[in-house]
Amino acid sequence: MAFVEVRNVGKMFGDREVLKGVTLSVEEGAFASVVGFTGSGKTTLLNIVAGLLKPDSGSVTIGGVPVDGPDSRTAVVFQNHSLLPWFSALENVRLAVGAAFPDWTRPRQLAQSHKYLEMVGLSAAKSKRPGQLSGGMRQRVAIARAFAMEPTILLLDEPFSALDALTRAHLQQELARLCSEAGRQVTTIMITNNLDEALLLSDQIAPMTRGPRAALSAPIDVRLPRPRSASQLLHDLAAVRIRGEIVESLSDFVKAGNDPLPPPRAVIDRAYSCDDLL
Repeated sequence: MAFVEVRNVGKMFGDREVLKGVTLSVEEGAFASVVGFTGSGKTTLLNIVAGLLKPDSGSVTIGGVPVDGPDSRTAVVFQNHSLLPWFSALENVRLAVGAAFPDWTRPRQLAQSHKYLEMVGLSAAKSKRPGQLSGGMRQRVAIARAFAMEPTILLLDEPFSALDALTRAHLQQELARLCSEAGRQVTTIMITNNLDEALLLSDQIAPMTRGPRAALSAPIDVRLPRPRSASQLLHDLAAVRIRGEIVESLSDFVKAGNDPLPPPRAVIDRAYSCDDLL
């Protein structure tokens, strides 16, 4: 059994069936991405894995233990940084550390918080409130907060989608570094509709079908050497092949809806989003 097991998960909102028979296995320490069209149900799936939503059918286990609510082993980085505006960056991180390690003394919690702010290059901004930080800096605080909890599972819900291209590229590399340097295995599941981002960071990529009744197709392994860069992936033949497999899988879903497809060269000529297929 894999470390994270999602088995035949279904979810209804009213009379709308959002997810149907979703299955995903992620090995311990692996970085998995779920890619798909906007509104297909990716965030709903992530919230179920996080224990924030209960599935109507199926099950989720982490380390063999059923997920039946939020767990201190799990850290979530949302699309919006979700920082408390009246607290400093340091205190925003410390609050999460305090929830994860309530038996620690306050000085130890602060030391842990400062350590991870320093890891994302924000030690000089630790006393600033979110309103005094740029969007990229706020998202770095959110990433530091997640890693400072020393999670077993890291869940990312399109964490960079609202950022400009340069900031996004910088934080992608920062995340890749933190995942490899955290000193312990961190199993990561990221939701994204950006194929190049998924290729840059992932060990496996699972395309999601279009909603309603969205499901996951078979994951595609990303056996590319690390560290990776966006420019390298544009010209790496193995990366081009993997990107093509993902686009083909997603295109099958589009064909089923009789929607037009992009020109074939689009998959290798530019940064590519799932929604470009629509």
